[in-house]
Amino acid sequence: MLEWLKDYPAYAAGAGALITFVLTILVLNVTGPEKCIKEPLRHLCKVRDPQFMREMGTLLGPPVLGGMKVEDFQNGDEIFPAMLSAIRGARRTITFETFIYWSGDVGREFRDALVERARAGVKVHIMLDWVGSQKVSDKTVDMLREAGAEVEFYHPLKWYTLSRFNSRTHRKLLVIDGRIGFTGGVGVADQWRGSAQDPAHWRDMHFRIEGPVVAHIQAAFMDNWITTSGRVLQGEEYFPAEHVAGEVSGQMFMSSPRGGGDSMQLMYLMSIAAAETSIDLAAAYFVPDSLTRQSLIEAVQRGVTVRVILPGKHIDEKTVRRASRADWGELLEAGVEIHVFEPTMFHCKMLIVDGHLVSVGSTNFDNRSFRLNDEANLNVYDEEFARRMTGVFEGDLKRCRQMSLDEWRRRPWSERLMDKAASLVSSQL
Repeated sequence: MLEWLKDYPAYAAGAGALITFVLTILVLNVTGPEKCIKEPLRHLCKVRDPQFMREMGTLLGPPVLGGMKVEDFQNGDEIFPAMLSAIRGARRTITFETFIYWSGDVGREFRDALVERARAGVKVHIMLDWVGSQKVSDKTVDMLREAGAEVEFYHPLKWYTLSRFNSRTHRKLLVIDGRIGFTGGVGVADQWRGSAQDPAHWRDMHFRIEGPVVAHIQAAFMDNWITTSGRVLQGEEYFPAEHVAGEVSGQMFMSSPRGGGDSMQLMYLMSIAAAETSIDLAAAYFVPDSLTRQSLIEAVQRGVTVRVILPGKHIDEKTVRRASRADWGELLEAGVEIHVFEPTMFHCKMLIVDGHLVSVGSTNFDNRSFRLNDEANLNVYDEEFARRMTGVFEGDLKRCRQMSLDEWRRRPWSERLMDKAASLVSSQL
């Protein structure tokens, strides 16, 4: 009966090794890079100051470049036709990276356009996040590859990738012939269709860029393409000679846990610290850490008007909303305005500072975007564009309900309990 006892040390050693392995993988996935920024940045200069521009270019990496043209597109009815038109007009190369690519009507439209271009001899390279694009069909991937397109999945689940499974690419990048770039918040899925007219059609925005900054967008794509495929895409067809397309200045920069992970949060903290009159923030997921909340509160204390638009009851991640709501109290007490979007899921990501700086892209206002995901944002330094986007922001405000401190305090005890519980995992949200 007790024969197995003689093998007990071997069983125990094996179990111990398994437990150690599982715990190691868990720790590697739930901890991001070491946090470097520990104190709020001081208010030393304005967003219009040359010093601010120098520091943004130096600390974030890519310099601020002129000669850019940028157009905004609101909701799927505008966004998808613009992207598909650019794809169908490609003559040499297409590079495309996205978090969500799902099968459906929109997925089929993109697939067919990409297949047609690949068959026509255009070099097509597609990077899909393995987690975010779980709903893409094998048929879609097979058709793309059979047409000649290269399709890669970012951090697929393998035994040797377990330690980085929690690191996803959340970037939304499309570059056509190295000359036309797109970025913003949309994924390739049917819920982004329409014009945010009801809960089945999400609210979002996307941007078309021309000019020297497109090379930065291409570089952001290449970052993950090289990491995943091991192949370097070179030549004039990917990086053509710079051309002036407009009079707007901007920079496209990226963040990744591999590069330290703090550059995206640093951008937000620098922008908040430079604000003198206004901060308008649109965020699909808003779970700022204590340092970022303190920075917003200090901005209000020096006279800055801070307005934030967040999703209301229509949200795809209930835990994120609960974790966010747990910390609204101190922001509302300080005078931060929180507005919840009521008609449908609000998926926009935008920061406007002092009517001059506009930052858009894939980044949410949470720890996952700041430290765990690969993200990319476009910073635009232009008052005319800022006025345009402030008008868009205020149009969304009309479809919101403002949250009061009294309403937040009067939440039912069960809601408070769920909010507090969700906040315990905010580092992963």
